[in-house]
Parts: sequence; C-alpha cells; structure tokens
Amino acid sequence: MAENSRTPNERTALLSATESSHEAISQAEVFAGNDSDTEIDPNEFDNLLSRSESINIGLGIEPESQETAMLRGPRRYSGVKAHHRRPSQASIRSRRKSFASTIGSNQEVIEEAIEEDDLEIEPKSPFLGGVSVTRFWLIFAGVLTSYFVACFDSTIMVSSHPIITSYFQSSNSASWLSTAFLLTSTSFQPLFGRLSDTIGRKPPYVFTMAVFVLATVWCALAQSMLSFILARAFCGLGAGGMMTMGSIITSDLVPIEIRGSYQSYINIIFGVGSALGAALGGAIADHLGWRWEFGIQLPALFACLALACFTVPKDLGLAQGIKRKTVWEAMQVFDYQGSILLTTSITFLILGLNLGGNVYPWSHPFVIASLVIFSIAFPLFIWVESRVDLPIMPLKLLTKNPRMGLIISNSIGAIVSNAVTFNIPLFFQAVLLESATSSGLRLIVPSIAASIVGTATGFLISWTKRMKGILVAGVAFIFIGTIGLSSMQRGFPDWAYLLFLVPTSIGTGFMFPATFMAVLAVSEQSEQAVVTSTLILWRSMGLVLGVATSSLVLQNALYYYLEAFVSGPDKQSVIEEVRKSVRAIPNLEPVYREQVIDAYSSSLRATFMMSAALSVIAILLTIPLKLPRLGQRK
Repeated sequence: MAENSRTPNERTALLSATESSHEAISQAEVFAGNDSDTEIDPNEFDNLLSRSESINIGLGIEPESQETAMLRGPRRYSGVKAHHRRPSQASIRSRRKSFASTIGSNQEVIEEAIEEDDLEIEPKSPFLGGVSVTRFWLIFAGVLTSYFVACFDSTIMVSSHPIITSYFQSSNSASWLSTAFLLTSTSFQPLFGRLSDTIGRKPPYVFTMAVFVLATVWCALAQSMLSFILARAFCGLGAGGMMTMGSIITSDLVPIEIRGSYQSYINIIFGVGSALGAALGGAIADHLGWRWEFGIQLPALFACLALACFTVPKDLGLAQGIKRKTVWEAMQVFDYQGSILLTTSITFLILGLNLGGNVYPWSHPFVIASLVIFSIAFPLFIWVESRVDLPIMPLKLLTKNPRMGLIISNSIGAIVSNAVTFNIPLFFQAVLLESATSSGLRLIVPSIAASIVGTATGFLISWTKRMKGILVAGVAFIFIGTIGLSSMQRGFPDWAYLLFLVPTSIGTGFMFPATFMAVLAVSEQSEQAVVTSTLILWRSMGLVLGVATSSLVLQNALYYYLEAFVSGPDKQSVIEEVRKSVRAIPNLEPVYREQVIDAYSSSLRATFMMSAALSVIAILLTIPLKLPRLGQRK
C-alpha cells in the first residue's frame, strides 16, 4: 500500500504495528472487494482481523482485538481507501483464492486455539485498576456495607434524638448531635481525599473505618451529653472519611460509561440504610434503649474492616510510576493551612448560628466573637486555596460552569434535604404528639421513594446518556415538596402527611446521583478523586448548614412564638420545660399543651418556608447549565 495509507486512524489502535498486520488488512480489503464505501459490522471486522493476524503469526486467535471492541462501544468501519492503482480483477481473484486456501489449511489449528482460549483464558475484567471481577465485587461489597452502616448511623438520630436529649435533659442542644457528626465529617473529608492521592486509597480507608468502630462503641457507653456529642463528632470523622474513600475507590475501579449502574447500587444501599435508620431508631430507643442503636452496628463494621484490609489493592489510586509516600511525607505537601482554616470557619459559623438566640442572646460576646472569627477565617481560606499547589478545595471547580453550578446547587439541595429530615420527626412528636417509633415509621415510605428514584436515576442515565432533565426534575420536586410541608397542620388525614413528605424525597433521589454523575462526566479521569472529594465536601457542608440553619430558624421562631402564644401564671416554667424536653408536652395541662403545640407548629412552618426559598435558588442555578451527553469510548 502507499505510504499515506498507513497514516494512524481509528483502526490502528486495534492492530499491532507489524507488517503482518498490514498484510492482514490488505487481505481483508481484497476479500471485501476493496470497496472503500462498504460498511462492515464492527464485530465481524475485528473477528476477521484477529483470525487473519493469527494465521500470519502462527499464534492462534488473539483475544485483545475482540475484547477491546466490546469495551469501546459501537463504531463504524469503512474499507481502507487505497491511493495506488486498483488491482485487476484477475489479481483480485487470485488473491482471494490464496486467502481462502490459507484459511482452509489452518482451520484445524484455529479451532484448537479457540477451544484452548475458551478453557484457559479468563475473560478480561471490565474494571479498572487491574482488579479481577471477583476481587472487584469483594471490594464493592465492602463499600456498599460501609455505606449502609454510615447511612443507618446518620439517620438513626432523626427519630431518636428527642429521646436521647431528653435523657440528658438537653433538648435545646439537639442540633449538636447531628452538627457534631456533620462538622467533623465535612472538615476532614478533603484530608483523606488528598492523602489517598499520595499514599494510596487503602490506608485512609482502613483508618477511617477503625475510627468509626471505636467511636460507635463510645456512643453506646457515653454517660453525659458532652461525652455523647464528642463521640458523635468522632463518628462523623470516621463515617465521612469512609464514605468519601468508598466513592473514590468506586470511581477508580468503574469506567464512567457504566458508573451509572453502580451508582444505582449505591443509591439502593443508601436508601435502605437511611430508611432503616430513621424507622428503627425510634423503635430501638423505645423498646431496647437508645444505647443499642450503636451496639447493633458493630458486627457489620467489623466485616467492612476485614474486607477493606484484605481486598483493596495497596497501590490503588497511585499513578503508574509514582512511588508511594509515607504519611509524614504526604502531610508535608498537604494543604494543612486550608484544612485548619476551613475547619475553623465552619466550626465558628455553626457555633454562632446555634447559640445565637437559642442558648445566648445575639448580643452575647461569645456569639459575636464566633461570627467575627468566621468572617475572618473563611476569606483567608479562599486566599490560601488560590495559592497552594494542592488545595483541598480547588477554586477552579467553583469559578466556571457547569461544575460550579453542579456543586453549589448540590450543596443547597443538601441543606434543604437535611432541614426537612431533621425537623419532620419533631413535627410528628411535638405537634401530633406521636411516639418516636411512630414518627420513625412515617419516614419509611419517603426513604424508600428516594431509594427507588435514585436507583432508577442511575440506570436511566446509563440508558439515555442524559442528565440535565433529571437534575431539573430533582430541584422542581424539592421545591414542590417544601411548599407542601409549609402547609401542614394538625387534623390532616394520615395519607396527606405522607403525600407532603414524598416529593422532597423524590427530588433528592433525582438530584444527588445525577449531580454526582454529571460532575464526573465533565471532569478528566485524573481529577476524579479531587472532584469527588470536593463534591462530597460541599454536600457535607450543605448537610451541616441544613441542621444549623433550620435549627437557627426553628429555635428563634420557637422562642418568639412561645412568648407570644403561651399565657398563664406558669408561663416561664412551661417554656423552660418544653425547650428542654419535647416529651414534656403531652404531660402539660390541656391549655398550656395547646399553646405549646401551636408555637411548635408555627416555628416548623417558618423552617419549611426557609427551605422552599433555598430550593428556588437551586432551580435558578440548575436551569442554565449545559451538560454534555455521556459519550461512548471511541
């Protein structure tokens, strides 16, 4: 063939750069009639090439060309355009006979090679990182189990926190049970993501899992509110790092083209774990005691720890040729300044928002100092992140769409989701006077709805390759749900409360997996770890702010409405009692009980209206986004 006919094109990746390969192509052209406009079925073409190559080199059928053809996705082949003089018909017939004769003489050898390949060569794993199919499923089983336990633990407080805080006589500190968990989870996630790029994925994954085990034991044995809050903080550190590393490990091993299906598996576990945590938390606290909520998690955690130790490759996450660093070497290049400033700013923001108007007046020096420290630390954090080589939160992800819009809207969605999740059980227990068990059971259907929709979303994205419509549907459902929750009152039939709860769950089921897939799809493979950790960081900050902002609105509104609605000689003692323990409301005198219920109902309505306003912002951020369609490898 002429020299320019060997110019690299779409087919050159399939063939070895040997003369025998070019001769095989030449024979294939002749056998096809050398028609440059004829289209050939991709699988037939690859099969023909592999057979021709095996005949020329005498090594039997090579599996590589057929396997890569299956992994790459559909392609169209046309005959190679010859730039030299077309051969005569006699020459073509002669070469066809020679080609057919060669195939016939080698037919028995070829059939024997096929049988040997079927017996001896294991199909190539579709997963990355050089892991086999069996090993991948062991790793993924550990990831799914860790997700289940972390989700179960994070929602078990939803229906049981009134019981736990009442046990310690600290109902007005209820938000700290979730805030402490989410605060440490948020602050340390970037640390584990960055460290895993230099020391591998396995060490931080195993470490965070071990921390979670020890903190769970601490929660079960805590003897004071302060001790319990500290234990929840360490639980957040372990669970946050564990889930972050699980997502990064999954991104390392699963190609983006099929990631949607595996994200659906994660969504199933996420939904089941969240539903069981919310539903069983109150029942366990009512019938076994709240300490057993943590004891039952330990067997699954030990199983996760064993799988992580024995299945995750020690070099996973390290670029080829990069030497693994020690933890000390990694910490020397780690953005510790940014991590400290981020932790400081978030901590003092939460302190100011939770204490102001709740424990202390807004004019209290500690509240003012907390907000001042936040206003100084956060701009410093942004300044540091713009200058370091390996920032824990790269600002380039937050300065240009579509990643900026995806990350921020996802964070707002998390704020709304957690504000609703944290306060709905309070409505059922403080307004409808239901037990913790009953309020937890009401959350089963919304949790299952979120799980089903999230699962369907992953498969839908894999099938349609589109994400924009799903994202818009997600934020729209969240808005509709918060509007419905704002209109809830006493006296509605049970099905009406269920109807108000489901839309927000459907919205999060659409939004969270679609956002995750979208931000990965618009990022390079080399950015998967930092993009994943940044998205989870902002989602976690949203979860923290969801509890903090909703608690801010609720506690200040409650303080106002209790003063406005409660009247009588025992007004101050009643207000003090119901702010310490929700379980005191049913035992009040009927007049006071009705007044307190009205105050709680109005306060929760204000909280849900705040969530509706935030969901409008998420809609405005999502609609202008331009997202590519998930392509197939070429």
